[in-house]
Amino acid sequence: MSLGRIIRDEVESGLRAHGSSLRHLSALGHLSREPGLSYSELGRRAGITAQSMQATLRQLEELGAVERRTLPGRGRAAQLHVTAGGAELLRRGRESIRAADERLLADISADQHEVFASLLLQAFGEAVRRRTATTVTQRSP
Repeated sequence: MSLGRIIRDEVESGLRAHGSSLRHLSALGHLSREPGLSYSELGRRAGITAQSMQATLRQLEELGAVERRTLPGRGRAAQLHVTAGGAELLRRGRESIRAADERLLADISADQHEVFASLLLQAFGEAVRRRTATTVTQRSP
């Protein structure tokens, strides 16, 4: 089992206590930064299909976390916005992530924490660089 999987399971467990999930948190995060995004755009940003995002947002609507400001209907772009309840759910979700981070780092010294953070940032930068290089190569004629 990977460290990422362990942390994701801990965060998901904390979110489930509030009737939410990482997918919900992702959609709420995107919508809180850019209200009015469509299902398709949210799906692209989350790396899932528009249909999967519609299901996620339907769940968020049922939770009262998201509201649609357009009439539902085929072919219409939904204008979706985070409600006060959604902002609270997002805050609780961020707390769950922060708590999982704190549990992960609780048993290491400040020096080790600094080294760990530096290595994670370096690994992230390399992963982004490789992904960007791969995307550019795939687009080349």
